[in-house]
Amino acid sequence: MKQIQIENGVIRYYGNRVGRVTEGCAVVDPMFQNEALESFLRKQRNIQKIQWQDGIYDRLANSQEDMESAKGLKDVRIWQLRGDVDVHMKFLALSQMEQQYGSPKPDSYIKVYEGASDTNDLEELYDKFRYHPPSGYTGHGLSISDVLELYDETGSSFFYVDRYDFKRIDFTEPQPVEEFIHTMQF
Repeated sequence: MKQIQIENGVIRYYGNRVGRVTEGCAVVDPMFQNEALESFLRKQRNIQKIQWQDGIYDRLANSQEDMESAKGLKDVRIWQLRGDVDVHMKFLALSQMEQQYGSPKPDSYIKVYEGASDTNDLEELYDKFRYHPPSGYTGHGLSISDVLELYDETGSSFFYVDRYDFKRIDFTEPQPVEEFIHTMQF
């Protein structure tokens, strides 16, 4: 058996499923980051980018499904209100947040986790990040006013953790408006 190989888009390291290759990007669990693996990946013609991301090994090890069905799984980011925002903003229902402070704004939040997940189900993700956060998670247990982001190479979806459910929100920075300055030529 080869120590390192790629088979059907799955990166195997001494028999362990440690990453995946999708559209020229190798996403690998940093638990296996070493010179030999990195050198092997850099030599592959079909890999232009290597990304080290927590949770990939767990996702692949716990997955009973083949990689075709796993491709539908999205990665996750958790956003929590920064420590220096108005304390009254924290733990508000979305309707109260919008009424008192406007829509949730990315510049009021910090990223407390980014990694792979073994599900796209919001309730399962809530339980995981509320009660059993993975290594690399730096925030408090997932709570009301937090934002859960599911993303892949096609884009992101953002969900506000509300009182009893999740509300899909627009959580992107507004694009700067270029001011048109007319100058006269003499």
